[in-house]
Amino acid sequence: MRTSAAKEEHIMARGVRFDRDMMHVQLEDGRIVGVPLCWFPRLQKATLAERENWRLIRDGIGIHWPDLDEDVSVSALLK
Repeated sequence: MRTSAAKEEHIMARGVRFDRDMMHVQLEDGRIVGVPLCWFPRLQKATLAERENWRLIRDGIGIHWPDLDEDVSVSALLK
């Protein structure tokens, strides 16, 4: 069952971690969304230090990596 777009807009990220091939984003509601790094070439090619240097955008609607000039929105991850 797909979550409505209006409901998705209110879901916020709380944390990010990486393994070899995946990015895992922890959401405020307790879910963890895993996505392949190949979806994000800049993150895939980045060093561990660059990947770990992230900050939340507007209390968690997205994630920003300043060293890479990369942004990922939570709503895009949920689509």
